[in-house]
Amino acid sequence: MSTLAHTMMTAARAADSGLAGPGELDRYPYAEAPGADRVGAPSWEGADPELGRVGRRAAGSRGRGLHGQLVQQLGQMIVSGDLGADRPLVPEEIGQRFEVSRTVVRESLRVLEAKGLVSARPNVGTRVRPVSDWNLLDPDIIEWRAFGPQRDDQRRELSELRWTIEPLAARLAAGHGREDIQQRLADMVEIMGHAMGQGDALTFSRADAEFHSLLIQVAGNRMLEHLSGIVSAALQVSGGPVTGCDRPNEASLAHHARIVDTLAAGDGAGAEAAMRQLLAVHPEVERVVPAPREH
Repeated sequence: MSTLAHTMMTAARAADSGLAGPGELDRYPYAEAPGADRVGAPSWEGADPELGRVGRRAAGSRGRGLHGQLVQQLGQMIVSGDLGADRPLVPEEIGQRFEVSRTVVRESLRVLEAKGLVSARPNVGTRVRPVSDWNLLDPDIIEWRAFGPQRDDQRRELSELRWTIEPLAARLAAGHGREDIQQRLADMVEIMGHAMGQGDALTFSRADAEFHSLLIQVAGNRMLEHLSGIVSAALQVSGGPVTGCDRPNEASLAHHARIVDTLAAGDGAGAEAAMRQLLAVHPEVERVVPAPREH
């Protein structure tokens, strides 16, 4: 096993065990304070009881401290519909409900505003914005939608986007013979092979996500590169449409290796075809992404 593979698998096991890695000591699940349900309860009724559990899981993986956790909680409540469009968000009420400072509430609302989820205007206050205003390409919103009532639409849309983005990226990448990136892609395939042999699905998924992100970066199209976060989010969201990246097996591994080979050979058409085969390696995907129409 290469040093890279060993390092990546060790890191994945540490993350899976809940052990904090370097720089991650401030990541911890949001613990709702005793009596929080009684504070401001009339304004927060109807919340999905599962929402807090999902929010705490998401906060542990991405949010940092109270600020990141509040962003996760409020973001999921908005995306799930518990806080509907045009709903006023009163900072004092939020601070009491979650027992956080005004500074934490203010910074959290600014993050949500940047994502298009809320708007703040003088003499009007902060209100929830309609879905049409959301930044649906934001990785956080992708994750929140994938765990909420819109999960089916989100996963279908993600799959359709992948079928649009990744075959094109593979074709373009074949024209950019960067040996360092190609070696990195080969390393990811090696890691996936070792992880599959040891039944380590977490390491496999992380190497897979790195593989697809690198492929888009080497395509040489900066606009495509900005979409790499969509693919990463799609791979990290559990329960999505079944593709060759969702179930570690020999066929999936072979298609990844085939993509590396076609890139090394500068075969754009072959790389595109290999990516399409990877995304369609399981027949279930045909129910999610229809075949291209013939004109």
